[in-house]
Amino acid sequence: MIKGTLGKTANTVILLIAVLVLNFAMIHVAPGDPVEALVGEMGGATTEQIAELRAQFGLDQPLYVQIGKYLWNVAQGDLGYSYYYDQPVTSLILDRIGPTLLLVTTALFSAIVIGTVLGVFSAQRRNSLLSHLVTVLSLAGFSAPVFWIGIMLILLLSVAIPILPISGMTSSEVPEGTFWYILDVAHHLVLPALTLGLIYLAFYSRLSRASMIEVLQTDYVRTARAKGLPRRMVIYKHALRNAVLPVVTFAGLQFGQVISGAVLVETVFAWPGLGTLAFDSILRRDTTTLLGILFFSALMVVVMNILTDIVYRRIDPRIKTA
Repeated sequence: MIKGTLGKTANTVILLIAVLVLNFAMIHVAPGDPVEALVGEMGGATTEQIAELRAQFGLDQPLYVQIGKYLWNVAQGDLGYSYYYDQPVTSLILDRIGPTLLLVTTALFSAIVIGTVLGVFSAQRRNSLLSHLVTVLSLAGFSAPVFWIGIMLILLLSVAIPILPISGMTSSEVPEGTFWYILDVAHHLVLPALTLGLIYLAFYSRLSRASMIEVLQTDYVRTARAKGLPRRMVIYKHALRNAVLPVVTFAGLQFGQVISGAVLVETVFAWPGLGTLAFDSILRRDTTTLLGILFFSALMVVVMNILTDIVYRRIDPRIKTA
């Protein structure tokens, strides 16, 4: 077990290094210059000042030297310094990770729970109206772009029926640290979480339905029914525990992808998270901040894969035995 753990750790380190090198190379060979973008924000600069800025940020050195220095700094826990925001990238990410995790966790958890419930019920009644409705909603959720869903929800729930705020995370008049502040954040959270959750609700309802149908046709479920066990026990004790395994797998794999997918949702609703920070960094060519966000997203994917393995072993004892 120790040998296997060390092997996984080594593979993880190699993977993260490869991600860092590829991200750094692709961003720096892309058109545009962060110094020119910064000078544009400043209102102009002389040739000497531009040269000083390039030397200050290390952009006057060869690409392989820049990559080597960046890897060494990341190994020491330093993700660099933001050109535009004039502060460490680590501080920027820590300031924005809270809103993003709140949005992503709320959307993904709601989609998993509601989608699994809908999938289980529709699997038991494959020719019912609910089953057909889940299929139609799944196809609609897969087909609709996330930004279009967000705009439609704004038009419906903020313009036609003005019950939810359009943008932001809080109202300026609500003091922080109070009960009303929590309610205000939850009020602002509804639209972006609903937008992001609808996409994944369609996926998990379809996935749990297909998995449940397959499990209900297995021999051990037929045996449980033949023994005269109550229908509820057969469904929720024997079938559901195995049908939920693909849901757990995809949830763990998608968590890091949801963070990157939240860019559009956060941009539409001006949600102050990592997605908005990444979008602004792209527009302003703040490559150091963008690299930090990409590295953090990759790190989240790796961590969630490890946690998924742990949860998988708890759900399915056969994996632990193997």
